[in-house]
Amino acid sequence: MANTSSAKKAARQMIRRTDINKARRTRVKSEVRAVEEAIKAGDQGKALAALAAAEPVLARTAQKGLMHKKTASRKVSRLAQRVKGMSA
Repeated sequence: MANTSSAKKAARQMIRRTDINKARRTRVKSEVRAVEEAIKAGDQGKALAALAAAEPVLARTAQKGLMHKKTASRKVSRLAQRVKGMSA
């Protein structure tokens, strides 16, 4: 248990940040899932729209430090590749 006032404040901040980070992680997963479901359904228009919505969310998540910048970039790249491959 935290003894000093600064440690108590750090513990409060950690709880708040954890909640925010959980929400961000959930949002990323939801956006990626939406793209994957559109790909599975075979609807390229819907997949493109979902990808356009997912890309900034992934970039923001990386910018906030929840995931590495290159991880986010790789996810976007692979989703884009799959969406592009639908037309072929």
